[in-house]
Amino acid sequence: MSGKKKVLIISDFGIDDIVAVLYAYYSEEIEIVGIVSDYGNVSKRDALRNVKFLQNLTGITDIPVIGGAVSALTGHPPVFYPEVHGLEGLGPIIPENIELNEDEISENFFEINGLIEKYAGELYIYSAGRLTSLATAFVLYPETMKKVKEFYVMGGAFHVPGNVTPVAEANFYGDPYAANLLIQLAPKKVHFLPLDVTMFAIITPAMINQLHEYYKKKGDKVGQIIKPMVDYYYSFYKKTYPDISGSPLHDLLALWALANGDKVDFIEAPIRVAVNTGCTFGQSIGDFRKSEEKVNWRIHKIAKQFNYQQFIREVFSTLQSGPSR
Repeated sequence: MSGKKKVLIISDFGIDDIVAVLYAYYSEEIEIVGIVSDYGNVSKRDALRNVKFLQNLTGITDIPVIGGAVSALTGHPPVFYPEVHGLEGLGPIIPENIELNEDEISENFFEINGLIEKYAGELYIYSAGRLTSLATAFVLYPETMKKVKEFYVMGGAFHVPGNVTPVAEANFYGDPYAANLLIQLAPKKVHFLPLDVTMFAIITPAMINQLHEYYKKKGDKVGQIIKPMVDYYYSFYKKTYPDISGSPLHDLLALWALANGDKVDFIEAPIRVAVNTGCTFGQSIGDFRKSEEKVNWRIHKIAKQFNYQQFIREVFSTLQSGPSR
């Protein structure tokens, strides 16, 4: 247990977020020590309810759950995507008999300080959703955030089309002000996993079917929720990208990268996010010129490529290894 990477997860708990969390549930390399649940794929309330659903399913109830943001710094109400993640964020799954009491609608964001202090120098922060909560932490607790070991963020689209607009990826588009705050205020270089790589983290229906048969034979009720969710996700992608062969599990790749930092190739470049209203809103921009003189923006790490076969092999080995706790 002591050798595991301690991770604080910030998530909006849609399908690929949940698959990533379940990967951590089975992983011998990751220990989730806290969860920040906020708006994005679904509302903050629904995200908190999905956390409670996972707690009931796994029996793990001792991980601190922290309430994050309810909306973006843009001032615009959040837009949810039920056609992508389902009405509840769980694809076709309806979390019956899971209700939140008013005292479970957490307004305890300050508790991230205690987690960071507890695991000072060894805590990883992994953000799989809109960047409002993480940016807020940099604004409120700049000295405390210096004690975080590494930051891994799924977001951006640098050399590929966006998935919300022709140029913008959903997490950056949902709150580009927060993305820029993160870029400017992070005390060290952030690892960004953009669509440039995550669109290639394809899980095919055959892979999912094989995994599901394994879980049925083992009587693993936790693992058995993966197939209906990913099947739903694939149906969306198949309608949107008819030639796609499976579901790109963006957040899963980002968490695998955190667990296996030396297995993803990152390049360093000055970056920023467009905030002007119009067709470029939320666009992630990097100065990738070969010249020695580059624009004076903060430099961060952007994932460039990964070994797909290794990713598939290691992810499925982990998913079939049995719960790690």
